[in-house]
Amino acid sequence: MKQQRHSKHKRHGHARHIHEFKNKFFVSLILTVPILLLSEMIQEWFNFTIEIPFQREVLFLLSLIVYAYGGQPFLTGMIREVRKRQPGMMTLIGTAISVAFFYSAGTVFLITGKDFFWELATLIDVMLLGHWIEAKSVLGASKALEELVKIMPTTAHLIRKGKIIDVPVSQLEVGDIVLIRPGEKIPSDGRVVEGESFVNEALLTGESKPVHKKVEDKVIGGAINEEGVLKVKIERTGEETYLAQVIKLVKQAQESRSRTQDLANRASALLFYVAFSVGIVTYMIWFSFGNPEFALERSVTVLVIACPHALGLAIPLVVAISTSITAKSGILIRDRRAFEMVKDIDAVVFDKTGTLTLGKFGVSDIISFIPEEKLLELTASIELNSEHIIAKAIVEYAKGKGIEIPQTRQFKALPGRGAYGKVGKKEVYVGSPNLLKEMKLEIKDPEIKKLQEQGKTVVFTVVDGKLAGAFALSDRIREESREAVRKLKKTGVKVYMLTGDAEEVAEWVAKELGIDDYFAQVLPEEKAEKIKLLKEKGLKVAMVGDGINDAPALVTADVGIAIGAGTDVAIESADIILVRNDPRDVVKVADLSQKTYSKMVQNLWWAGGYNIFAIPLAAGVLSGYGIIVNPAIGALLMSLSTVIVAINSQTLRKYEPKIEFTGTRAEKSKHSH
Repeated sequence: MKQQRHSKHKRHGHARHIHEFKNKFFVSLILTVPILLLSEMIQEWFNFTIEIPFQREVLFLLSLIVYAYGGQPFLTGMIREVRKRQPGMMTLIGTAISVAFFYSAGTVFLITGKDFFWELATLIDVMLLGHWIEAKSVLGASKALEELVKIMPTTAHLIRKGKIIDVPVSQLEVGDIVLIRPGEKIPSDGRVVEGESFVNEALLTGESKPVHKKVEDKVIGGAINEEGVLKVKIERTGEETYLAQVIKLVKQAQESRSRTQDLANRASALLFYVAFSVGIVTYMIWFSFGNPEFALERSVTVLVIACPHALGLAIPLVVAISTSITAKSGILIRDRRAFEMVKDIDAVVFDKTGTLTLGKFGVSDIISFIPEEKLLELTASIELNSEHIIAKAIVEYAKGKGIEIPQTRQFKALPGRGAYGKVGKKEVYVGSPNLLKEMKLEIKDPEIKKLQEQGKTVVFTVVDGKLAGAFALSDRIREESREAVRKLKKTGVKVYMLTGDAEEVAEWVAKELGIDDYFAQVLPEEKAEKIKLLKEKGLKVAMVGDGINDAPALVTADVGIAIGAGTDVAIESADIILVRNDPRDVVKVADLSQKTYSKMVQNLWWAGGYNIFAIPLAAGVLSGYGIIVNPAIGALLMSLSTVIVAINSQTLRKYEPKIEFTGTRAEKSKHSH
């Protein structure tokens, strides 16, 4: 709750700043009009004359209001920075407007000279406009994900005592059963207890295709039920829901420190001292030439043009946008520094089971000595009577091939060997190598021997006393794993695999995927040691695992990535959490890390680099050629760099997942028309 209050306070702070800068800008702008009209220099430039009684005193009063009211955020910011002994942007702006105002006030009441009232007013106007744009940009980026909350349904169809009652979503409790019709949004996280449908989770996890959901499958609040009617048992409400946890993590990531931000802060401090020094030197040089007004104008312009305004925006805006994009892609960042480090990773270590593989036993190969369809039919007929995991995998494979499974007669389990039954007039045995030994049948086929050498489980089918074929079963490799490994290796990253499986299995999977090296027969508590081993070789290592038994390894690695978190995003051991069980998202993380860093570097150059020529120009080095930058133009140039930084940061949005319209068939038809 404390975290939430802090986040709300910060968000309201940004909103308050937008309102404050907007109001101050328009009031100051209105007051600037008479200041410009009454200024002698403006009248000379545009060849008109306006004279009123106490003209200089009126100019002073109008400028005092603009200075005190419009300049207030910069003056209070300057005081705050000085108290903290961290002079920066606000100190430069505050000093510049104060010098301009008090010198101009002196020319009205104490000394003779040219005033800077119109320069002061236009300078404050441009500064307020720049800060207003900045506050809007930062708030817009940080609120991007929270907009998802607004698309959450407000009511739910609660099933109570056989009746359907519409209740506010806020009143739902854990254990409630709700009805979700086609085209409706799921009101909260839960589990399907009845029905089957395709659910669109694109806005929540970045999964572009609708996900098939059946009984016992988990669903996320805010996802759209596309076609079937679902009954869902609510398992999480309020702050416990997936979306609430995601928003909390995004806020933490946006508020956590960035190494590049530290660089920006140091650059801001350096720029302050350079600008202040150059401003003083500029004043002394021009003053020595007997031109105090020009000397003051040059030094004020130096202070203004060098303001590290854009530097203050360069990193936070990229951070806000990138965390929003990654969250919408199903990539949640717990530690920003780790995310920034991904681009420098030399090696990625994948846990095998459930990460590179499906974590499900399945048929990988079939060797058939009779027609394959007949082999499947006979084998599945026997295995249909067994509850064993191998039997279930073979039956599932046969059904997937569209095989009609006939009935078995005289079924008999053979402990430690397999099973027997009659299918039609044929006697069928299905079992392990022990069964073949008992039946005195030899394995002569080299392909079967090769499958056994790979560490796969091989099941044999004997029909009427003859070997009819064999099924090899293993933990099936994810198709996405091949692409993930290939892309990582293409970028020069070494790919390793950790597994508790036997050497033969590990070797086969590594060979299939083109993995550089592997560690086999590793106990969960030994995984961290293998990560240390790679780090000792001087490699920067990212570990990818499920976040449960891989926790020590995730913590030991330079970057810990938990994969396949689903709705459970509260994995403390990981720096980065991948919602989907797709190894290609690791490649996406590396790519986004690189692009985010590039944007930060580009922004730093746009924010600070222009000072290389801008400060000498402001100091008047080209004044002999008639090139003079006044304070307002200096402020405009400085603000322009801020606008460029804001626009450059927004170009990151092209990496946001593209969400296509997917609704019910009726809605699709209506939409297309």
